[in-house]
Amino acid sequence: MGHRVVLWVQRRRPVQLLPPLMLLVILLAAVWAESQDYYSLLGVGREATTREIRQAFKKLALTMHPDKNPGDSSAHEKFLQVNRAYEVLKDQDLRKKYDKYGEKGLDEQQQGGRYESWNYYRYDFGIYDDDLEIITLDSGDFEAAVNSGEIWFINFYFPRCSHCHQLAPTWREFSKEMDGVIRIGAVNCGDNNHLCRRKGINSYPSLFIYRAGQKPEKFNGERSKDDLVRFSMQFITTTVTQLWQGNLFSEIESAFSSGLGWLITLCSDTGDCLEPRTRQKVAAMLDGLVKVGWIDCPSQEQLCDSFQVTSGATALFPPGSSLDQQGSVLWLNTLDSKEIYNQVINHLPDLELLTSDSFKRKLARHRWLVSFTFGDRSPTSTEYKKLQAFLRQDHIQVGRVDCIEDSELCQSLYIHKPCVAVFKGLGIHDFEIHHSKDVLYNIVGFARDSVRAHVTTLRPDNFPSDRKEPWLVDFFAPWCPPCRALLPELRKASIQLAGQMKFGTLDCTIHHNLCSMYNIQAYPTTVIFNGSSVHEYEGQHSADGILEFIQDLVNPSVVVLDPSSFAERVKGRADIQIWAVDFYAPWCGPCQALIPEWRRMARLLSGQILVGSVDCQRFQSFCQSQNVRAYPEIRLYSGNARQPERYTSYNGWHRDAHSLRAWALSSLPRASVDLTPESFRSQVLSGQDHWVLDFYAPWCGPCQHFAPEFEVLARILKGEVRAGKVDCQAHHQTCQSAGITAYPTVRFYPYLGTRRHEHSGEHINSRDANMIADIIRQRLDQLSPRLHSKPKDEL
Repeated sequence: MGHRVVLWVQRRRPVQLLPPLMLLVILLAAVWAESQDYYSLLGVGREATTREIRQAFKKLALTMHPDKNPGDSSAHEKFLQVNRAYEVLKDQDLRKKYDKYGEKGLDEQQQGGRYESWNYYRYDFGIYDDDLEIITLDSGDFEAAVNSGEIWFINFYFPRCSHCHQLAPTWREFSKEMDGVIRIGAVNCGDNNHLCRRKGINSYPSLFIYRAGQKPEKFNGERSKDDLVRFSMQFITTTVTQLWQGNLFSEIESAFSSGLGWLITLCSDTGDCLEPRTRQKVAAMLDGLVKVGWIDCPSQEQLCDSFQVTSGATALFPPGSSLDQQGSVLWLNTLDSKEIYNQVINHLPDLELLTSDSFKRKLARHRWLVSFTFGDRSPTSTEYKKLQAFLRQDHIQVGRVDCIEDSELCQSLYIHKPCVAVFKGLGIHDFEIHHSKDVLYNIVGFARDSVRAHVTTLRPDNFPSDRKEPWLVDFFAPWCPPCRALLPELRKASIQLAGQMKFGTLDCTIHHNLCSMYNIQAYPTTVIFNGSSVHEYEGQHSADGILEFIQDLVNPSVVVLDPSSFAERVKGRADIQIWAVDFYAPWCGPCQALIPEWRRMARLLSGQILVGSVDCQRFQSFCQSQNVRAYPEIRLYSGNARQPERYTSYNGWHRDAHSLRAWALSSLPRASVDLTPESFRSQVLSGQDHWVLDFYAPWCGPCQHFAPEFEVLARILKGEVRAGKVDCQAHHQTCQSAGITAYPTVRFYPYLGTRRHEHSGEHINSRDANMIADIIRQRLDQLSPRLHSKPKDEL
């Protein structure tokens, strides 16, 4: 296949001619970049995880970086492409757009153009990526991990933090010491800034213990391995029982009746016995599977003699075994906690085997987590024995099906490879397959979420082809990371929309024909079927994004315009009406990326500006008649009925909802007034109106961002409260006397009858128009009804 070389210049911007040599470099870079896609550039497959993408990029950064190739004039352009590939593929939403539309699906503002020094990639980038015992968590799996029921000790770090690097060797030693006892994690706050801020992380490194349902506990001690171990061990609440002649038999019988065995270490003056910390570790690793106890043989000599042991020893007594070394008692000859764990877990009985005869009967009324195997066990299958202990309190039973022995059963469920699935107690056809990491904490989190959610695995026999009720169907591929990131968000959305919409997932690697029937060409493709209407979801990978999209289908915020309605509603608009219109083409990648932002902007502008869209593929000649030459073309038709053709085009770099909203609002007439020191004293402090004021400085970025929001506030409160702005650069003395120390500052000055306003007003700590309006109205309700009902002069 040939490669096109395109020299593209952003329209409506002045074009400067480039020197011939620079032009040649750019053309060569374009040829090189277009010869490979982003996955090829990084040398990873399309199914690569975020960690694998990060590791691949680091290797390339260390060899391709311009600092390491000073004689290569093309090194900068080549590295920009590799860096660009990494920035896109590490982000689930950008990766989804790229997978579906290629580079044309990415906005100009996402192109990037900077990178770090070689030293950064060598020393600071992905500190714990190569450590198997340390689990790097990100925004996508953090909550599932810390709520799984296991204890997590998490290191929140920042790549450029010297103290974080000093801690790293100790954190690695500590993780090896505690591997299997608790989970050791790390969060890169450079890559996950929003997550860290949400968790209140304001210094690095910050070390926190997380337990499900408990408040996180911060570690403030010396950062030595021993202190870290001591701190984490205090959160292990599993009991190690001292056994003696008076309680041995009752304790053992009690555990056996609950299906639990006993691991007992006998401690004598000679021989080996598990020391206290090791006992505690083992008890934590085997929590819910066996009880751990110890016997002090010097004080319980007769009891130890009954075990026929002359020196210290450790033994596993499975349920039903006897204490005289008969039957299935397992004697252990190691003092290492990991070796003890492995020997015990291998000796415990496997998950309950479900057969064709028992499967339907047992799954009809009870919730089950079922492991489907194909003869040979997977390396992690022994870990599954711990699932029952984790899920017992959730009333989820755990079993397994051998698909070699019961092939017809597995084929009827379209299960062709090892997997784990949750059956929700509504029959054998209402189930969901786990497609995320094959690790214990992830499976536990999936099971708990799945039984609460209303997402089902679709097949030809239950696919909603008749569509008698609304369905959201996610067409996906299990190898696709953006697909896996979307699945937990679908579960959250299904809980919030229970009874209003059904949710299902269809694996396109198995059901090719069904996916082809609906022209599915990229994963994930999420479609909402509502009767005869079909709508493809193009929003972010979040439950909120899905809910917004569905709400917009029920109550559309964007008016779909055709030539007739455009002439009637846009060109025939009244003087007070303003329209924002998006001229787009369905095949245009940036147009597709704009769609969810355009909807979100429309909701933000509700009641202030009308928002529409025109499909220029469908109405090509009409768009040509309107001089639309490129897509997306965003126009604002202002409220001047005498000039219906007049419009302003949007030429900003950013096409997010808030940037577009600010641009659109700038066209509206001012609803607030500018105040001087004189008008501040006479109208605000001495007048008989309620006022809300914005104290700002012209050079302040947050002030500029807040300015359109304040205008929205002024319109919301029009007729109730007057809105004014005070320029604190021009009127410094006025702001100083009002006690203004930061910009922007919002103050409310209520009229209090015969009393004058307080000079400093009432501070409102918000920059959201609706929230500020609610606060002010609540304050007005607290004032006398006479004052509240007093008519106000409109601006």
